[in-house]
Amino acid sequence: MTTVAFFNNKGGVGKTSLVYHLTWMFAVRGINTLAVDLDPQSNLTAMFLPPERLEALWPDDPDQRASILRSVRPFVKGTGDVVAPHVERLDSRVALVVGDLALSTFEDRLSDAWPRSMDQQEDAFRILSAFHRLIAMGGNKVGAAIVLIDVGPNLGAINRAALIAAEWVVTPLAPDIFSIQGLRNLGPTLTDWRRGWSDRLQRRPSDRNLSLPSGEMKPAGYVVMQTGMRLDRPVKAYGRWVQRIPAEYAKTMLGRPLEPSVINVESDPACLGVMRHYHSLMPLAQDARKPMFQLRPADGAIGAHLEAVQRCHADFLALAQRVGQSCGFSV
Repeated sequence: MTTVAFFNNKGGVGKTSLVYHLTWMFAVRGINTLAVDLDPQSNLTAMFLPPERLEALWPDDPDQRASILRSVRPFVKGTGDVVAPHVERLDSRVALVVGDLALSTFEDRLSDAWPRSMDQQEDAFRILSAFHRLIAMGGNKVGAAIVLIDVGPNLGAINRAALIAAEWVVTPLAPDIFSIQGLRNLGPTLTDWRRGWSDRLQRRPSDRNLSLPSGEMKPAGYVVMQTGMRLDRPVKAYGRWVQRIPAEYAKTMLGRPLEPSVINVESDPACLGVMRHYHSLMPLAQDARKPMFQLRPADGAIGAHLEAVQRCHADFLALAQRVGQSCGFSV
């Protein structure tokens, strides 16, 4: 089971939409896929599920919620260990670990556990490995070959635990100064988290039955999301920021200078894809509650829209294949 997190501490780059569409594309290719919503904003969950289903999954009593919150609730209350998550089946090959806005209540426990784990305190390791273990439980339950993890745009304790649970990290980027600055924050932070978790594994508790993640967080590459562009942004400005991405990614995420052969994102092996604008398709997809590349004439995809659907399918298929290639599985 391969785990891939999609992360940029700059918000608004189209990360959640990317996870949603790749989940469905992997399924189209016959791969059992589990999406895990570890963003307290729960936008991925809202994309997958209609409001009436969310209302049923999120009752007022937090102990009864069929969401990520119930899995970590024993830690929040100080009463026990991680609980196997509810896994929402959306298709024969697509499943979701439902997010929850109240996941933020777990942040303090994770923050507290990080320094205590240096003292070999077993409960601290149980807390820090909670996401890793519930992902394994959920993935095994549905026979997932791939797990895609959506996280929020920050460098807090929840995201640290989420990234530790991931083997690979895909970085969505918008062509602007904010994404460049985000890379400058993200690269060193991942290096610190990776090193910090490695130090803690040397101090792991005596209970060898406790499953702990390796915390590899290997950079899988980046995706340039053109959907993050403002309509009034000059093309020249867009090109200027896109040209800076390869060198910045190589420096901050890979820790090495850019290869001389790389002259733009198209020639950069680290670039997994450059995604087009699909603004006209998104409202149709939201109404139909399906990915953009599965829209049909009955959903309103006619004429130019239908041509855009076909391009969208080709784009996401190519992206899924590149992600698979980078992360070591076949699509």
